[in-house]
Amino acid sequence: MGGGFEQIILLALIFGIMYFLLIRPQQKKVKEHQAMVAALRRGDEVVTQGGLIGKITKVKDDNEVEVELSQGVKVRVVRQTIATVRSKTEPAESA
Repeated sequence: MGGGFEQIILLALIFGIMYFLLIRPQQKKVKEHQAMVAALRRGDEVVTQGGLIGKITKVKDDNEVEVELSQGVKVRVVRQTIATVRSKTEPAESA
């Protein structure tokens, strides 16, 4: 007679396992990416999701940065498409 109750507990257990193994790590990764994108500044060497490597020359607004791929070749890139930061520049000291 308790078959329905056991199925509900089994479904809850499966959902709990999926939450801790799939959903929670993905949310953590998204938060880390958002923090990395928010901390971008001029001089950082970045890799885009398309695999292009360049140096940030200008932070245009909240949504775009200008990346120099090679000398004289600058492109505008949406911030969210920056995959990783290869080398971070140190902030200038205020005198």
